[in-house]
Amino acid sequence: MKYRPEFPDHFGSIEDARAFCADFFRWYNQEHHHSGIALMSPETVHYGMAESVRETRGISLQRAYQLHPERFVRKQPQPPRLTNAVWINPPEAASKTKRLLNN
Repeated sequence: MKYRPEFPDHFGSIEDARAFCADFFRWYNQEHHHSGIALMSPETVHYGMAESVRETRGISLQRAYQLHPERFVRKQPQPPRLTNAVWINPPEAASKTKRLLNN
């Protein structure tokens, strides 16, 4: 939250903080597209709509490529791949596996 430009330096009251957070969390979960989850919103992933959205994006990208291939200099565009799991604080087993793979 603190990296968002609209995040205030301070709140006038607990009610102000709650109102700000209610709007912020709605935006963050429903509208903001996260790079770690294939540019989807958490709501899209949580409710099982990610694969459908990815397929729709793929169709749109394919159509754009067919109409204007010159806009895509390297290759035909693909929507970002979906991940199996995303963690802020991974379970201990996932942390150990990651450390072993990185060493």
